[in-house]
Amino acid sequence: MLAGTLITPRLAEEAIYSRLTCLPIESLPLTQCVGATLRENIYAERDQPPFDRVAMDGMAVDSEALLRGIKRFRIQGMQAAGTPQVKLADGDAAIEVMTGAILPLGCDCVIPIEQLEVAEGYSSLREDVPAVPYTNVDRRGNHSRQGALLLEAGTLLRAPEIAVAASAGMARVRVSSQPAIMIVSTGDELIEPGDPIAEFQVRRSNAYAVAATLRTRGFGRVGDDHVPDNEHLMLERLALHLTTHEVVVLSGGVSMGKFDLVPKVLQQLGVQQVFHKIEQRPGKPMWFGIGPQGQAVFGLPGNPVSTLVCLIRYVIPAIAEAMGTKRAQPERLALASPVTFQPALTYFLPVAIEHDDWGRPWANPRRTKGSGDFLSLTGTDGFVELPPGPNTYPKGFVTTVYRW
Repeated sequence: MLAGTLITPRLAEEAIYSRLTCLPIESLPLTQCVGATLRENIYAERDQPPFDRVAMDGMAVDSEALLRGIKRFRIQGMQAAGTPQVKLADGDAAIEVMTGAILPLGCDCVIPIEQLEVAEGYSSLREDVPAVPYTNVDRRGNHSRQGALLLEAGTLLRAPEIAVAASAGMARVRVSSQPAIMIVSTGDELIEPGDPIAEFQVRRSNAYAVAATLRTRGFGRVGDDHVPDNEHLMLERLALHLTTHEVVVLSGGVSMGKFDLVPKVLQQLGVQQVFHKIEQRPGKPMWFGIGPQGQAVFGLPGNPVSTLVCLIRYVIPAIAEAMGTKRAQPERLALASPVTFQPALTYFLPVAIEHDDWGRPWANPRRTKGSGDFLSLTGTDGFVELPPGPNTYPKGFVTTVYRW
């Protein structure tokens, strides 16, 4: 793209996705795969359930006996979960069963323990017990059949998906390798929390917010560096980070000031600029490029609100895309109050998600005092994306919301 040409957020997203390098695959024990992206299909090892499974504690009987009017059964024995299948001796007998057990041979329904009385080796049923075959029985293959596709490549492995993979007998699964991510903040004015600070300096907070966001989303290989506004030092440090990381996220140094050295230094290091500046507020100066080995390099504006917005809107989805994660449907909510916006730029507006008396969620606008006002973000849940102005968006206007 031409230098200095502004593009829309949608085109910026497409430009990023089209240039990403797919991350490698590794085989990991299932216990280490929570939060990982699956890179193989998983198929059912057996029918699910693999047998006619008892769904309630009680007595297993032959429904034909119930139809003949039998209400008192001799208790033949017990079928516990995890034990070989027992065979019913005759239609006048019953077998005590436990939830999860295989249904005894010769039985086709289970009478819950609440509907019977047990005394002196016999089980007596209430008068209203129905004679319906396979009552309280989860039939074999009711959930899935052997060989059925259970999980597709690209699935994010959360607790339910981990359980499914375990049920398919997968001790190890193939997943995307986690990218090594380096966070680099730039600027002579930045001072670490806890260090002495002068009147003209500010605390280094952006890097902490970026790292927290990445770790909250399950990324563990996250490094951190602070580079002063010195071209030689920046060249040296960024050259190192580009050789050791698949993703580099810079905060600051991408605007038009004399000390905004990031684009110049990255060009010297062979990072190809894809775009610089997006038609949006906040975060207009955002920069993106691809390194010589396919590294994804994101230059986020240094103002705190801009940094977080660009991180959530572009960087996090890009990493998910490189990992092969299936794209989720965007979350959409209605504005809780009108919003007027004049500039012809896409507007990212912080919101708090609140519920009305009927339990319906609404995006309640929380305007900041500018892209440097990160204090106003406390108590918010994310931001909405509003089309370019000038326009007034009424209460009830539905748009996409991105959570922090």
